[in-house]
Amino acid sequence: MTATWHVSASQGLAAMADPTTLVTIDALTKSFRTDGLPALSELTTSIKAGQVTGLVGPDGAGKTTLMRLMAGLMLPSAGRIEVCGFDTVTEAAAVHEVIGYMPQRFGLYEDLSVIENLTLYADLRGVVGQQRAETFDKLLVFTDLERFQPRLAGALSGGMKQKLGLACAMLKSPRLLLLDEPSVGVDPISRRELWKMVYTLIGEGVGVVWSTAYLDEAENCAEVIVLNEARALFQGDPKVMTASVVGRVFQVRGAIGDKRALLVAALKRPEVIDGVMQGATVRLVIGNDQTLPSKADLGAVEGSEVVSATPRFEDAFVAMLGGQPKRRLLLETRPQSTDNQSLPVTAKSLTKCFGSFTAADNISFDIKRGEIFGLLGPNGAGKSTVFKMMCGLLRLTSGSALVDGLDLMKSPSAARARLGYMAQKFSLYGDLSVSQNLDFFAGAYGLSGQKKRDAIKRVVAAFDLASQLQVNAGGLPLGFKQRLALSCAIMHEPPVLFLDEPTSGVDPLTRREFWSFINAMVARGITVMVTTHFMDEAEYCDRVALIYRGKNIAIGTPEELQNMVRTAELPHPTLEDAFIGLVHQHDGALT
Repeated sequence: MTATWHVSASQGLAAMADPTTLVTIDALTKSFRTDGLPALSELTTSIKAGQVTGLVGPDGAGKTTLMRLMAGLMLPSAGRIEVCGFDTVTEAAAVHEVIGYMPQRFGLYEDLSVIENLTLYADLRGVVGQQRAETFDKLLVFTDLERFQPRLAGALSGGMKQKLGLACAMLKSPRLLLLDEPSVGVDPISRRELWKMVYTLIGEGVGVVWSTAYLDEAENCAEVIVLNEARALFQGDPKVMTASVVGRVFQVRGAIGDKRALLVAALKRPEVIDGVMQGATVRLVIGNDQTLPSKADLGAVEGSEVVSATPRFEDAFVAMLGGQPKRRLLLETRPQSTDNQSLPVTAKSLTKCFGSFTAADNISFDIKRGEIFGLLGPNGAGKSTVFKMMCGLLRLTSGSALVDGLDLMKSPSAARARLGYMAQKFSLYGDLSVSQNLDFFAGAYGLSGQKKRDAIKRVVAAFDLASQLQVNAGGLPLGFKQRLALSCAIMHEPPVLFLDEPTSGVDPLTRREFWSFINAMVARGITVMVTTHFMDEAEYCDRVALIYRGKNIAIGTPEELQNMVRTAELPHPTLEDAFIGLVHQHDGALT
């Protein structure tokens, strides 16, 4: 994150020089399953006022369970929790009076307006009369939702939905605010706005627990609790945990050749426990007491260099969990032919109007074969509209969208047969088993007989789904849900793959596994277009387009976008800095 956030954090922390304990947790255990494996096991910890405590861990680690236990919405199997001096079992009603809770999924009523949602929750919380009027005025100004009072909650952007959820959680001026992954699916600008609001609250002495799958956010917390397999692995200052990998983090940069091949080669080395792409560079973490392999062993070309890098909390987190999975994708797809000279994806003057509103305005780009192309943009900027037009899910007002040389307007069926699509939300059939979903989608893509059986067999082996074939899709762990969704999208071996925020809310280990699959397919010539709000994920893209207010305001490699905002005051901008800076530049040019 940028220095501005860290300054804000320290200012908020300074406001409580002598923080008091709000939550005391003693030997807490929670079990749901009959096999005896707990969701939380003998957890002992505490949470202080006047600071943000981060709750981090992989999917299924117990973060949401702990949140709900602290909110008094679940009963412990063993152990005890006190919130502001009240026992969550015997004094649950008192606990509810002193906390605010914002669940992971948008929990408000989408067919009610902003003001109607606030009114309903005020009724439920007993906020009435003059207190209600004053609270509404304060919260609407605080969240910048005053001008959106009549808008239906379902029509709000992702960022505004989260602000409304925060406003409803704040109705009773809580002493403890529980935020369960509040920034999932939210663009970087809205994320920063949410953090600014939270730092205002901690300056007033409110204690905040913020669970997150985005580990750059953990660096902005005063303390973090790292959960894994029902237990706490670490609690304390995130800087202390980050320091555990000092001297073990490196970047391969310069003329490194094929960065995806280099990353694959590096991860095969036993010394390397983690690796990701950062634009034109490859970031590597080596094991404790290990020596970095030579450039030759890594497959780096002449002219490249390996330099020490400043460690991040995410580096330490992945190292603490034993490093990233090193599964190799066994998918035996046919290499995509280069005989066809047409570009795999071409957008020409894409325009989409909804009545008098223009959601996409004269947008053009093309994508080369074997390229990963990212669509970035704030919530409500128009990137989802562009994405849906390119997938054939939304009819164009004007312009043209071509997939593998086929026009989606003139030959929609033939064009759709040349693409695979993975939706933002899990869109398979939760009541069907993995095997039944594979069978259904193979048929939907026109496969039958031996071709269908071979395709299913191929993806089951590639994504290691054999052990899950009889499990209903809705009950799969998130990582397997991703594997299944991707399997269904590529069974017909499409030359083009469309991914709509494919890892939103996913933990770093699962995200790394997913991108290892994507990189392996790109290496065989498959072309990928992806939308994302996660800027580290955008680093995997060869080029990105930044969509804002319905227009394409910038296009280029991640490094080219970073260079557009580089200044003496910001000599090393991140991609997130570029995202926010370019949006602000565009706004400035319009005034």
